[in-house]
Formats: sequence, structure tokens, C-alpha cells
Amino acid sequence: MKNKTVTIPIRQKRSWAEPYKIKMVEPIHMTTEKERAKCLADAGYNTFLLRSKDVYIDLLTDSGTSAMSDRQWAALMLGDEAYAGSSNFYNLEAAVTKYYGYKYTIPTHQGRGAEHIISQILIKKGDIIPGNMYFTTTRLHQEIAGGTFIDVIIDEAHDPDSTHPFKGNVDIGKMEDVIKKYGASKIPYICVATSVNMAGGQPISIANLKELRKLTQKHGIRIVHDMTRVAENAFFIQQREAGYKSKSIAQIVLEICRLTDIATMSAKKDALVNIGGILAMNDEKLLSEAQNLAVVYEGLHTYGGLAGRDMEAMSVGISESVQDDHIRARIGQVEYLGNHIQASGVPVVLPFGGHGIFLNAKKILEHVPQDNFPAQALTAEIYRDSGVRSMERGIVSSGRDKKTGKNIYPKLELVRLTIPRRVYTQAHMDVVAESVERVYQERKKIKGLKMVYEPEYLRFFQAKFKKL
Repeated sequence: MKNKTVTIPIRQKRSWAEPYKIKMVEPIHMTTEKERAKCLADAGYNTFLLRSKDVYIDLLTDSGTSAMSDRQWAALMLGDEAYAGSSNFYNLEAAVTKYYGYKYTIPTHQGRGAEHIISQILIKKGDIIPGNMYFTTTRLHQEIAGGTFIDVIIDEAHDPDSTHPFKGNVDIGKMEDVIKKYGASKIPYICVATSVNMAGGQPISIANLKELRKLTQKHGIRIVHDMTRVAENAFFIQQREAGYKSKSIAQIVLEICRLTDIATMSAKKDALVNIGGILAMNDEKLLSEAQNLAVVYEGLHTYGGLAGRDMEAMSVGISESVQDDHIRARIGQVEYLGNHIQASGVPVVLPFGGHGIFLNAKKILEHVPQDNFPAQALTAEIYRDSGVRSMERGIVSSGRDKKTGKNIYPKLELVRLTIPRRVYTQAHMDVVAESVERVYQERKKIKGLKMVYEPEYLRFFQAKFKKL
């Protein structure tokens, strides 16, 4: 038989690789499907209650799960463990001012420590706190302080199929309506998240933030910036917003922060550390109040529940987080996973976010009513199939209405595949994509779950379920 001539297509796009090399490895324990089924039942079908030793690829969260650099590990050896006035605190304060632009910094044990302090200081009973979509711990601290959260994000954020480039934007009209209805005096601040987690890691634009800044200054309302993933947001601005293509990530991050008054941050995400957070601001009077509460709840205002070595690693991590090569590779890995999953026909949130891929569980399991927790059931099946741990972002995370006690039914019922920074390879992403595709093909077999235990607060962390 005559040989056929095979034409090999010319590659138009070169492959990319991570801008780092591996110096140390951590062996992963492998499990069988039978073992994983038992682990799931023991954990009440809640992936938060699985033991990490039974997890193959852990995409539960990007919080505190990043791999630190050699410079960060070296920084741990420079810990000044003085109780008061640690030199590491002043290094952290300098890094926050240099890269984020805020004058004053209070370290906290993690982001929710900062949320708690600012909520207790600024919120009075009956206050209204608008925001570009809720986040679980943020909203809870606002409610505990006596406030009520109101969502003022654009409508596209609640549509997983919308390809709006900045689905994290505040709807200025909605914000104006809230001011008219309640009065500016009842609004201590608007909480603005960069890279909105619950919307799928969606960014806010500089143009929208400038418009919001103009409105809030007119009415004397502060902007509190949840800057947990600000560098990821800056990357999307660089790639999508006119006039920013030639600006560095560091320049864009600084511009974002300068349009806000106060910042809360879980440093366990962008800042590449395993523990820690910050409360930052420009108001000296507010600083005194915050330092006072920090002493009560966190520790002295120059350590905030952290060891000196943790603050030193954080200051190095902040500088590394705004490097263009780092953030390009970080979001590139998310896109790589998203492209593989989308190519197999699995419904996902579009555009892809900065910290993970969000599966549209409401569409994938359209035969499972929301009261039977489709996203929770989908996370369980992905783990059973491959040992990949993900997390629910839907009706379980939304919780109950504090007045009626009934479930809150969010428009988005999602499964979050959250990618830790500098931890996994593209081969790991291939395994994840293949598992999601297999579960999707067998989706009709998934019947949903029944909740059998529900804690009072933040139920998604500890709730337990049974299979229907």
C-alpha cells in the first residue's frame, strides 16, 4: 500500500511554562474509588470535612494553600519575635504602602479578622452596606455588627453565560437607588471586592471604580476595598481595559487601591502566604480605633495574631504577587483548565475568573432541584471519581435569610475548582478536566442530597448531608 503524505500543521502559538522551577516535592497519597466513597460518607458529603491525606488534587480553596518561594522561606529565618514593635511589622507596613498605597497597616490573623474589626467600628444597628455581591464571612461580620447587606453588582454577574469583561462592576444606578431609599447617613461604606469570588472571580474595571469614587465622595460614603485578589483583577484590567495594556500589574494595583479608603485583605491568596491578613487605611483617627480593637481581638497592633516570621514572608509575598510574569502564569493555568473543561461541553461560568474555574451546577444537574443541593452533590461526585476536592458555591453557601429563616436561593449554583498558586502542574489540570468530563457524562445518575446537620453560622463549612 502506498504511503500517504501527512501534512503537519504549523503551530501558531508557542507553549508557555511556569516562571519557576521545583526545589522540593510533597508525595501525594493515592486512594481507590471504594476508599473515597467511604471517606465521603464519613464526611457527610461535605468536602470541607474530608481529611487532606485522602485528597489527590486539592482545589478546595486558594486560601493559604500556595507554595512559598525560596525568598519567602529565607524570610522566615529573619523573624523578629518581639512581642511589641517587631521589625517585621515595619517591613510589612512599608510593603503595603509601597505596593498598595495605604498609609497605615494593622496585621490580622487572616482576612476575616480585618472584616470583623472594620465592621465593629463603622457599622451601627440598622445600617445598610452595599457591595458588589456578597462574600460569606464579610456579610456575616456586617450582620453581626447590626448591618444589612444589599447587592449592587451589575446584573450580568448573576448570569454565568454572560461574557461581560467586567462582571464585578458596581451598578451605579443601583447604588444611587440605595442612597435615595436609605440616605447616605445610613450607609457607612460600600464594600467593593476586586475579583469577585462568588461571581466566579470576576473583575471590576478602573472606569467603574472611578465613577463609584465620584458618587461616594459626593455623599460622604467610604469605599472599603476587599483586596484579597487585587493582583488578579489588575491582570484583567491590563488585558481588557482600554489604556492599560502598557501598564505593569504593580502600577494598576496601586491605581486601584488609591481609589479606595480602607482595605481588608486575606494575605493567604494574592500575597502567597499560608496565614495572615491586613487591615489598611489612610485615616489616622480611624487607625486609633482599629488598633484599639486589634488589641482586644487579634493581639498587639504590631503583630495582630501573627509571628514575626509570618509578617516577613508576607512582605516578600506582596512584592512577588505584583510581578507580571507571576500573575500571567497564575491566570494562564486557570485558563488552561477552563479551556479543557469547556472543550468537553461542560457548562462553566464565563469569562473564566482569576482564581479558579466555576462549574454551572444548576445547568449540569438541571434535574436536581436547588433544595437538593446540586452543587454540593456535584463536588461529592467529582471527589468520588478522582480524588479531586472542590467546593460548593450555591444555596449551601448562601445560607438562610436572617429574618425569615428560609433558604436563600441564589441565581448562581456553582462548583468552584480553585487553583492554589505555584502548586500544581498542567498534568494535574489535565486529570481534573478529565474527571469533570467523566462526571458530566454520568450526570443523570446524580440524585442530590439531603442536609442532616446544619450549624448556625457559615453552614457550608460544617454542614452534613446524606445521598437521596
